[in-house]
Amino acid sequence: MTNTQVTLIQIDNYGPWTTTPEPRREVDLQTLQSRLYADISQLVGNREGYAFFARFDNMLTVTNGLGMDAHRLIQESIANRYPVTASMSVAAGPSPIEALGRASDRLQDAGSAQDSERREILRGETLAEADRSDEDVQIAHFDVDDATGKYTDQLNEFDTFIHIEQGYAELMRYMRRAHDSLAFFVGGDNVIAVCSDVEEAGYRDAVAHVEDAVGVELKVGVGRARTAQTAGMDAKHALEDCRENGSSVELGW
Repeated sequence: MTNTQVTLIQIDNYGPWTTTPEPRREVDLQTLQSRLYADISQLVGNREGYAFFARFDNMLTVTNGLGMDAHRLIQESIANRYPVTASMSVAAGPSPIEALGRASDRLQDAGSAQDSERREILRGETLAEADRSDEDVQIAHFDVDDATGKYTDQLNEFDTFIHIEQGYAELMRYMRRAHDSLAFFVGGDNVIAVCSDVEEAGYRDAVAHVEDAVGVELKVGVGRARTAQTAGMDAKHALEDCRENGSSVELGW
């Protein structure tokens, strides 16, 4: 059984800040968001976690192995580097969506994302060491089959992007609905999903569903481990097995 620890990171008072004392240039906001995500990705990644940008002002991270002290240090680092602060909520559950639901409830109970009085909230609880196992985190790394040959080398970049996004959007909805899992576009033609305890047949169904729904063919490698980083690397190696074997699903265990 998986036991995923999720941390929801939310920029404090971000909406009002972007328009006070007057609207800020969009290029500056985009730069701030992308740099903040890059820093959080590194701060979490250096501690064996994964970070996903979601909507940039909200970021979802898989933080198995990170205690509350590590979360406080990440908060301090953000406050020292940026003109905004971030609140965090931590929760764990047998499925990623359950963990995220608990984390979301706790942060919403602390005040609105646009509440000027809410600053650097840190709520929740992390997995006790005694409750952890080597199968806590399951990561699936999806890749569009021959994206270069079918899209990049055939279509203009915008139409290629539309095809990739259609595949991602359908996969994201399916994994959420069918498996209580969270899927994120991570660039190129890659999607990483943080999964519940999904078996091989479930991944085959997901690949078949996306092809039937939007005509995008996927392959996927899956890993599971004590931390997101290790599970993710096992998934990447399994994906390489897909490429070598011509298969659509490979499990890295």
